[in-house]
Amino acid sequence: MTCAGRSPSRLKRIRIAVVDDHPLVREGLAARISTQPDWEVCCGAADPEEALALIRAGRPELVIVDLALKHGSGLDLIKQLAAATPAPKILVISAYEEDLFAERVLRAGAQGYLNKQELHGSVIEAIGTVLRGGIYLSAAMAEKIARQVISGRGAARGLEALSDREMQVFELIGHGQGTRQIAEQLHLSVHTIESHRENIRMKLGLRNGTELLRRAVSWTLGARE
Repeated sequence: MTCAGRSPSRLKRIRIAVVDDHPLVREGLAARISTQPDWEVCCGAADPEEALALIRAGRPELVIVDLALKHGSGLDLIKQLAAATPAPKILVISAYEEDLFAERVLRAGAQGYLNKQELHGSVIEAIGTVLRGGIYLSAAMAEKIARQVISGRGAARGLEALSDREMQVFELIGHGQGTRQIAEQLHLSVHTIESHRENIRMKLGLRNGTELLRRAVSWTLGARE
């Protein structure tokens, strides 16, 4: 789907791009967004490379991004979009755990996080909040962050202790990819991936590579449900 150019009759409509590797999700979001008279979906993409090309051409005001994409990382895409000039506003809509990823996407440059389980009832509110310049999180997540600020952040534990790159490697392990495959996909050396695997294993308190694989597969299957 290409980003259509502006027409004289649509000068005041806010343009939104949707980046998700499931066509039905893109179609569903487009249908919900079309219920708003001042909004329109100008383009949709399934992977970061396609998304960047369409977004650079169409310059939407808002980009909706899933974290799990074909042939790439949604988190890396967010960082690239946030570094662009002008940078669009970014709303993440993902099936991944908000507790684990909301702060990561905000640090990467997004302005909101919505879990797909809350999509039907909250997507219009989330988009509107971000377009108005606000930050959108669930009430529970906003309270958690506020409590961390008030009490002082404690040491990160479990998956929260992983860096963005380590989290990306962990997810790819969960998808059954070996060290060499991960290195090729992320354009890193095998040695670097081995170092990431060891750091992940230590941070999660796992004894060996077999336990790491089991934990990664279990988490990945749960995150995609």
